[in-house]
Amino acid sequence: MPEKKRILYVQTSGVDTPMRLYSPIVLATVAQSMNVDATVYFLAKGLTVIKKGEAEKVQAGDFPPLSELLKKALDAGVKFKVCDQSSQLMGLGRGDYIDGVEIVGAATLNDLTLDADGVLCF
Repeated sequence: MPEKKRILYVQTSGVDTPMRLYSPIVLATVAQSMNVDATVYFLAKGLTVIKKGEAEKVQAGDFPPLSELLKKALDAGVKFKVCDQSSQLMGLGRGDYIDGVEIVGAATLNDLTLDADGVLCF
């Protein structure tokens, strides 16, 4: 049986650029529905997207609040990974993020990139 495809979305944009936040979440959720393992790796300002209480404040156009899409993505099986080093730079602790995220080291991004069939950055 062929190995399942994997796609990685790297989220570096934060809540200060709301129009850049929807695409990786929507695309990752769609990938999961296509039987593709999807991971979103958050670093730099991207951490603000998954900081508790922040996604509820983001709504662009006719889309629902970003918090609803994050929940749908997690429910669909999308994996959310947070860069520990970025957390330290941003002054955020492990309890500052929404439920369902995994805090990982910088080497994880390299591993995910090398293992992915595709990588998109936002």
